[in-house]
Amino acid sequence: MNNFLKKILNGSQNRYENNISPEKPDNEKKLQIAACALLVEIGKADSNFTEEERGKIISIMENTFNVEKDYINELIELSERENDENESIYENTTIINNHFTIDEKFELLKNIWRLIYTDDNLNRYEEHLVKMIGTLLNIEYSNIIGAKLLIKKELKK
Repeated sequence: MNNFLKKILNGSQNRYENNISPEKPDNEKKLQIAACALLVEIGKADSNFTEEERGKIISIMENTFNVEKDYINELIELSERENDENESIYENTTIINNHFTIDEKFELLKNIWRLIYTDDNLNRYEEHLVKMIGTLLNIEYSNIIGAKLLIKKELKK
């Protein structure tokens, strides 16, 4: 993972501190960064990160963390520039595992499937990546597929 993200995750001073209210603990900030980075990785998995996918990430982040759109845009831009897919996935899923309940991880997984289906197409790279993320989040394979089926039904795909 790049040095800037490592500084953020390790609690060093960063330009995002003014965008997070003082009452939010560092763990909340780390979770926001980790979740956004995973979502961006999924958005980029098919090599076509669209504005519609970007909008979906903003919506997911707003609903999950109740943060401002400008802050989310900065996180997305940083993630687009800086993610090293293999390293960041492991580090970000570890952060999420340390702080999310199984229900929160399952909800994140459902949001990942929603993001994938934003463009009405399931690419093999997206499918591989979501399965890897689900596994790293300690979600059973049957539940990874169950989340996919729930979202397909929700979206009538």
